[in-house]
Amino acid sequence: MIGKMISKAIRRMMIRQTVTALPVLVALGGAAFAQNAPPPALKSSVTVTSDVVRIGDLVENAGPVANIPIFRSPDLGTTGAVDTDRIVDAIRPHELIGIDTRGLSDVLVTRASRTIPVQEISGRIAQSLAGQYGFGDAHNILVTFDRNVRTLQVEPDAVGELQVLSMAYDPRTTRFDATLGLPSSAEMRKQNTHYIGTAIATVDALTVDHPIERGQIIKASDVTVLRRPRADNVVTDTNLVVGMQARHPLLPSQPLNTADLMKPEIVQRSDSVTIVYQAPGITLTLRGQAQEPGALGDTISVLNVESKRVVSGVVTGPDRINVGAITTRVVDNMVMQSQSQPQ
Repeated sequence: MIGKMISKAIRRMMIRQTVTALPVLVALGGAAFAQNAPPPALKSSVTVTSDVVRIGDLVENAGPVANIPIFRSPDLGTTGAVDTDRIVDAIRPHELIGIDTRGLSDVLVTRASRTIPVQEISGRIAQSLAGQYGFGDAHNILVTFDRNVRTLQVEPDAVGELQVLSMAYDPRTTRFDATLGLPSSAEMRKQNTHYIGTAIATVDALTVDHPIERGQIIKASDVTVLRRPRADNVVTDTNLVVGMQARHPLLPSQPLNTADLMKPEIVQRSDSVTIVYQAPGITLTLRGQAQEPGALGDTISVLNVESKRVVSGVVTGPDRINVGAITTRVVDNMVMQSQSQPQ
């Protein structure tokens, strides 16, 4: 009986010794783990997605305190520099010691965002007007804002397309009043997305890419495209420009108008030309003098050098004028002059 009591006492003593030793063993194990883990160290630059900066965002190997917030994040899409001393002071109360600052004077912190550029804003407004108010496709609508428009910054995980929430347009004044939004973004609702301005229809107008002198023939390499307000006489077809002659000096960045161009003049005033008269069974050719310049297909006045009579004819080639409906007297004179010539 006494022996059993002694045995139980010994076992209770051994259990107490084991429990007492556990904290020591745990502490020793943790110290060994800490000795094997890499030391905490500052990062030179970081990108965050939330509105707060946590210790683990700034420090590698931050351990259990990594998720503790210590600073407010920069605005969406912007970058800020945080002084190293400020970081160390903010972390000190959380007992993360021995931080390797790597000689950094500051850490760059960038707030990630989804960027909505001005082109996307104007594009959405143009799309909402396309097919209405006499507009055609959206890419032919020029949107101009009354004030400077800034790029919008929203959360990086905000999904969906920018939407036009309201739109008013007056075709007489070409003015619009629009409000845009992105339902999936809370940040968007904090920003000014009300826009006013003008929207007009445009075309791909043709112009020259360097000065062209009067009378110069326009080549394909001389022509370029620019966006301009739609107008009745603006030339948009390259085939109507190439090979044409400049009616007056042309300057770059000025849209070509139909009045700026003319067919090349292949007959000049006072040029010696051949007058050709053709009728069934008869072809007469006489010497003449052009009384005015003319392009291929133009009807001009020409002087019959022999009879001193002026007739109208069509320019059919360089220095060649075809005479069509002419008076019988003129024809008779032509025939008489032809017969009087030596055989």
